[in-house]
Amino acid sequence: MRLISIVLLASLPGFAAAHGLLDGHLEERLPVWLSALLLGAAWLLYIVGCRTVRPHGREALWMHLAMVITVLAVFGPIDDWAETSTSLHMVQHMLFMIVIAPLWALARPLPQWRAALGPKIQPLYRGILRSGRYPVALAMLHGAMIWVWHTPSLYMLALENTWWHVVEHACFLFSAWLFWWSCLRASPNQVPHALMAILLTLMHTGLLGALLTFGNTPFYGESRDLADQQLAGLLMWVPGSLVYLAAAGWITWRWLARIWRRQDAATGI
Repeated sequence: MRLISIVLLASLPGFAAAHGLLDGHLEERLPVWLSALLLGAAWLLYIVGCRTVRPHGREALWMHLAMVITVLAVFGPIDDWAETSTSLHMVQHMLFMIVIAPLWALARPLPQWRAALGPKIQPLYRGILRSGRYPVALAMLHGAMIWVWHTPSLYMLALENTWWHVVEHACFLFSAWLFWWSCLRASPNQVPHALMAILLTLMHTGLLGALLTFGNTPFYGESRDLADQQLAGLLMWVPGSLVYLAAAGWITWRWLARIWRRQDAATGI
């Protein structure tokens, strides 16, 4: 797994070349270069931290899988296709919010990053851990990011300006990671709040998907194909809902399993 990670990190320049970073427009592509360096540094620091703090179970697998998908989503051809296709743009956003972010939450990389960076990351580490106590608040934050960046003006701004495009991606990834962290890592006392957070997210993302699906005019410019926009709405509505429902079911099952174990222990079975 480490060898695969090193090879993929080394291949980042290849993705960069395909993504237009080496086409001579350095000033325009600088924000993407910076995001590539940040992603590579986060991945490398995780590998270094694993030498000190060994991941539990399949956490390392989830982390490396999430990073591979992130590289493909951000630096692969899907990002170029997303500039002209609303549905492929939605695929990219859904990868951020319902694939990469929950994998990061399951991977639990903070102990490895803290081991690699030392006390410098301690304030951020504590802040993220404390924020995880409030799943509904984080769901509202994540929901705000979704709706704000899907307004026509900011959506087009992100397409036309590379800096804002990177900011958009960062907002989706970071807010979704916090949301999934608080839900998938919820303590037994926080499970009802986590389920409420997932229900809230399921409802408002389904609403946004329905608006895109049943809209009779293109929301993001007359040059956009209406059928492509409707497909984007279905992608957010249907696969997204299935993921949120599956997550709610998994959280509920773990919660009930804990209760059953305690009852068995109390009755001596």
